[in-house]
Amino acid sequence: MLCKSKNVKKLYFTAGFLPFLFINMTVVICAPTARAQDPSSEQTDGIISGTVLLKTGNRPASQVAVKLKSHAVGIFRSVLTDFEGHFEVRSLPPSTYEIVVDEPGYEPAQTNTQVDGTASKLVLYLNSSNLRPMERNNYIVSARELGIPGKAWSEYEKGVERLTKKDLAGSLAHFTKATQAFPEYYEAYYHVGVVETTLGHFDEAMQAFQKAIDLSSGRYAWAEFGFGYLFFLQGKPEEAEIAVRRGLELDSSSPDGYAILAMALLRLHRADEAERSAREALLRNPNFAPAYLVLSDACGERHEYQAQLQGLDAYLKLEPNGLGSEHVRQVREAVQRLAAKSHSED
Repeated sequence: MLCKSKNVKKLYFTAGFLPFLFINMTVVICAPTARAQDPSSEQTDGIISGTVLLKTGNRPASQVAVKLKSHAVGIFRSVLTDFEGHFEVRSLPPSTYEIVVDEPGYEPAQTNTQVDGTASKLVLYLNSSNLRPMERNNYIVSARELGIPGKAWSEYEKGVERLTKKDLAGSLAHFTKATQAFPEYYEAYYHVGVVETTLGHFDEAMQAFQKAIDLSSGRYAWAEFGFGYLFFLQGKPEEAEIAVRRGLELDSSSPDGYAILAMALLRLHRADEAERSAREALLRNPNFAPAYLVLSDACGERHEYQAQLQGLDAYLKLEPNGLGSEHVRQVREAVQRLAAKSHSED
């Protein structure tokens, strides 16, 4: 079993990030070259675990997001509770961490804990709230959409249409016109960044993503994911991890964000964490093909070639005719040879 799945609602904009950019990634779909790790270099993992309960009836709160952060060490994590309300976060450096559960329909639950080499176990209670934050947020988004001029919206829609058809120049022209018609259109700036990244214009992409962040007052997760992906492509996985975790703190429902995070963690040779992040992506969308590539390469880092083949097969089943599928098939042949050799040596 590669993962358990959970369906989540889609964001309101129509074009995502990785579906257009994942073909640029090379670390995941390259031939596997697992690296041996020096046991003396490993550090003791700090662990924070706990349970989230509904105060009414003391029942477990399942499948709710638990956000954990420490600005001191630049750690930002988000995990879902299981069906018993339990959660666990590993590989944490010593620091003081803030843990927050902010579930629609309930008052936010928050606590702090210190990680000092010992496991920290917590219990958080959710109190029902009469406020209806999800409805309020949906109203705000709808009000903003109503304020977008028709010309800007039309150009944005045309840009998305051209982008889905891989017409990069055409989509860029439409997104640019959308920003000219509505200078506060941060979603359009984000998509300018997507196109510029695909074209390899990293400076222009960085400026566009930063503009989206500024115009949204730092509340637009996808621009943070864009930054993270750019850092990844530039060979800066540490910066990529920090940026993507900022985005996931804003939107923990995104499979794209978790997949990009997994890519950065792989480049940092943290295969176990990369696998967990890939599984978080698949938890949110079990048909998210790029996550299977990350999961496959994480298995390859540990010489688990049969599991690596499963990941490659899952990707090819979902994307039999994708732009990178032929290369994935070549990788699969190489992994098959490694698996056969490993089996013969046992």
